[in-house]
Amino acid sequence: MNILQLEQKLQNLTDNLVKDDFIFDFLSAYEMPKSNISRLRKNSDVNTLELNGELTVKNKKLFFKSVESQNLNAIYEELVTSKKTMRFVLVTDFKTLMAFDSKLLITLKIPLEELSKNSDFFWGIAGVEKATVYDEKEADVKASLKMAKLFDEIKKTNTIETQEDIHALNVFLTRLLFCYYAEDTQIFEGENTFTTYISSTTNADGSDVDIHIAKLFEVLNSKNRDISHHLKNFPYVNGGLFAQKLNIPKLTYKSRKLLIECGGELNWSQINPDIFGSMIQAVISDEHRGGNGMHYTSVPNIMKVINPLFLEELQAEFEKAKTNPKKLNELHKRITNIKIFDPACGSGNFLIIAYKELRRLEMKIFKSAGMLNMPSIKLSQFYGIELDDFAHEVAILSLWLTEHQMNMEFKKEFGDCTPTLPLKDGGNIIQGNATRLEWNEVCPKEDGDEIYVLGNPPYIGTRNQVKEHKEDMEYLFKGVKNYKTLDYIACWFYLGAKYIKGINSRYAFVSTNSITQGDQVATLWSNVFNEDVEINFAYQSFKWSNNAKNNAGVIVVIVGIANKNKFKKKLYKNGIVFETNIINGYLLDAPNIYIERRSSPILNIPKMSYGNYTGGCNELLLTPLEKENILAENEDASKFIRKLSGSAEFIQGKERYCLWISNEDLEEASQIQNISDRINKVKENRLKSKDESLQKLALRAHQFRDLNEAKVSSIIVPIVSSERRKYIPIGFLEKDVIIPNSAQVIYDADVWIFGFITSYIHNIWVKTVGGKLKSDYRYSSVLCYNTFPFPKITQIQKVKIEELVHLILDERDKNFPKTMAELYDPNKMPKGLKQAHHNLDLYIEKCYREKPFQNDEERLEYLFRLYEKMVKEEKKL
Repeated sequence: MNILQLEQKLQNLTDNLVKDDFIFDFLSAYEMPKSNISRLRKNSDVNTLELNGELTVKNKKLFFKSVESQNLNAIYEELVTSKKTMRFVLVTDFKTLMAFDSKLLITLKIPLEELSKNSDFFWGIAGVEKATVYDEKEADVKASLKMAKLFDEIKKTNTIETQEDIHALNVFLTRLLFCYYAEDTQIFEGENTFTTYISSTTNADGSDVDIHIAKLFEVLNSKNRDISHHLKNFPYVNGGLFAQKLNIPKLTYKSRKLLIECGGELNWSQINPDIFGSMIQAVISDEHRGGNGMHYTSVPNIMKVINPLFLEELQAEFEKAKTNPKKLNELHKRITNIKIFDPACGSGNFLIIAYKELRRLEMKIFKSAGMLNMPSIKLSQFYGIELDDFAHEVAILSLWLTEHQMNMEFKKEFGDCTPTLPLKDGGNIIQGNATRLEWNEVCPKEDGDEIYVLGNPPYIGTRNQVKEHKEDMEYLFKGVKNYKTLDYIACWFYLGAKYIKGINSRYAFVSTNSITQGDQVATLWSNVFNEDVEINFAYQSFKWSNNAKNNAGVIVVIVGIANKNKFKKKLYKNGIVFETNIINGYLLDAPNIYIERRSSPILNIPKMSYGNYTGGCNELLLTPLEKENILAENEDASKFIRKLSGSAEFIQGKERYCLWISNEDLEEASQIQNISDRINKVKENRLKSKDESLQKLALRAHQFRDLNEAKVSSIIVPIVSSERRKYIPIGFLEKDVIIPNSAQVIYDADVWIFGFITSYIHNIWVKTVGGKLKSDYRYSSVLCYNTFPFPKITQIQKVKIEELVHLILDERDKNFPKTMAELYDPNKMPKGLKQAHHNLDLYIEKCYREKPFQNDEERLEYLFRLYEKMVKEEKKL
């Protein structure tokens, strides 16, 4: 739901009111599908608009009624009482609108033309809960949306083309934000000083607003107080905020009105700089629009980075020193020498929270030591790099606003504080590309410094990297083997390692978990660790949610890096912290070993490969109905049709078929019209392909590209498996079943191989060294099967494993016709099947060692060491 678009739709609805269509257009604005609205119009059971003005929308729990003006209040009261099963009751006479939300127990009564201004009341219809949004940031939502409207209006009436134009507009907007905040927080003397100045001194048509604002900005940048009387209340601001002389955009009647409304209708003192900066960036930047503008990194998530990076240590030192004035003084001196550096700072969220926490720690020190000092934590201790010009400007401004907020907090606690104006030096935020800038020039490393680098850099996987990203990667990693497989965020981990090497510094970044899985582990972490650094804390995979609608959250990790040391490391897993001696690139308490792709298994066992590739044409694939149609045309066609089972078919129990025609049978098969048509279509499509190999395949348009099949049976291994499953649901398929390339396959393998692949210990290996699709596991033969350290076992052990595998297959048969998805759902797995797997697990793990494994970490540590040993032995041969 895009809130800006929603408000515009509602405005159009009330400006061009059609009473008969009102409720349907209203529902459309809140993203109800057209097909649903069409059914509502036709359904006389719920739509009695023509009869009594009523409509019931059951799936949205909304009841609507149109009434005569004189009855509005009485009917509304009656419906609120009688329609208790409905969440929303909406009543209108098309002049006034009244509504009740029974979930949040709130009411609304407004002139109908103000519907767009109150769109948030009905967010629940579109699945956005107002309470969850407004609890933390009501003022931020309203302010960012209002500013976005002003921004849009200015863009309509001004030519914004060059980088200079864009920069000038960005600076203009950040200066406005400061003025709004300043007039509501007593930084400017008087009430609504800035808004009143605009409304009282400028023409209503907006023609001279730019002239008056330009004059005001000059005053705010000047110490000279020999100025016009109506500007006397505006102080000297300093800090460089108003220093640069830039063109002020031309305003119109509408943009002037919005400019005044932004000041007059909003309470800017309630703005949270750490939230608002990201929100205003989201709604103003074309790149970030499309959601509801509520994309910010929550404070609890930021604290997951800040706490283990430096704050926990400082807090612990404070607790030890709080009764010792000398040690408190030493701690205070220490925190005034700390530098915080975010080399991908966006609108400043991480820097702002770090600043607040250090200011609050300083206040605790002062209070415990009985000090009467002024605050010593300065914005000049905070450094950042940001590529986006507007975000860069907002970050600088947000830090100033945060400083004022903390000054007010300090004043409330101690009764006095350094005046906010004139502004002191701001944060050292540089606009530029962090992958090309010399970090030491942005945040200089000097004797006595204690530097913490942190942030949430851009992730950008290989497939989503554009030309500029690829050039940045080549610039940094040229000469590094396989660097093109890395996510873009790898640049920050690599540069961070070089930056902190050998100095009193640590860093921690949030990243998608892909850098700790699959191919990327060896490529990235071997180069990072070559800088004599190590992982000193890490959060294993968790969902990083930012309170946006339908935001299931990106799966991320947090990785903290320090110079090599003897201290214990901290590994955070499922909300519990474990102390370890080492954390490897897979974020495990296990040796620093890299599992790299192999073209063949580490032991002499049958090869696993992808199933058969169709050759880019679905015409060779058949649904059950298409199969029956062919057989209806010619019952002898069954010899050309084989059952097909890929990952989806096998797991979900779907029925599918394919044409499987040998060269010898082609002439006979082509006599069947339906088959002939399909072959001709395949030939046509392959010839059209830009892929030369597919063009060549047009010569045998009756066949898949690959023609592999079993002599006895096949083991099918789905490529993607849910993270929830304890076991990968693999299976035996009869030799006549064709397996496509949506699955992996081992042809004619011994049953004991099946036992190892379906075991729990193998699934743990796959989860660790394989890649993921979102949070589901991707099974890769070159990373998961070929690298898996099978133990050397005897013939007796193989026979025992086969017996246990057959017991698993028997349990599956007992639960027919349940699908594999149902059988291996951890909440529904039949007890017999669960026990059969457990028995196999116990025996498989005994093949590795007699002593039982205590946990997954122990299993993985053993597997990693066995892998290392087997690779070394292999190299000796």
